[in-house]
Amino acid sequence: MPYRRAVRPSRTVATAALTAAFALGALPGLVGSREPSREQPLDAVAMRDVILATAGDRSIDTISAPDPAFASAARLDPSSVFSEAAPGAVAAPAVRPKIKVPTVAAGWDWKAPRYTMTGYATFYDHGTTAMRLPRGTIVVICGSSGCLERVVNDYGPIKAIRIVDMYRPDFFRICGCGWWSGTTWVTVSVY
Repeated sequence: MPYRRAVRPSRTVATAALTAAFALGALPGLVGSREPSREQPLDAVAMRDVILATAGDRSIDTISAPDPAFASAARLDPSSVFSEAAPGAVAAPAVRPKIKVPTVAAGWDWKAPRYTMTGYATFYDHGTTAMRLPRGTIVVICGSSGCLERVVNDYGPIKAIRIVDMYRPDFFRICGCGWWSGTTWVTVSVY
């Protein structure tokens, strides 16, 4: 009798069979799921009173008061009596105490930048602030419509006439120019 080797299915056949088994398990119609039933009116029997066996023999009169250990020292009882203040009693002090408050100069100040530079800024859509500075450098970019504090996280721009490439929303926030503008004059403070 010649030796016969057992035939095993190839990897492709095994993968296809396993995928088919998972797909059949994922289909709700084949697993016994039903479509939702139609809306039906509620049965009146479902709205009857429920009487618990533990509270059937007790009434409000027979329920004991909570343990006095849990009550506060100045709690109000039905027997509590309120009293009015004496006619000559002073409820608040006549003179307020004087408190010495230090005087603080109003205003705020930015830390002095290491240096500043002026030039043109442009935008691009990579979501970064690109300058020819090390990544992580904090800069404040000021244009005609305001200032933004950003962290340099990309290297650029390639053209020497521009000093910063900015994310499009940041550019138009400080630009004060129309959507057709491609560059704006800015001052960059490097910290």
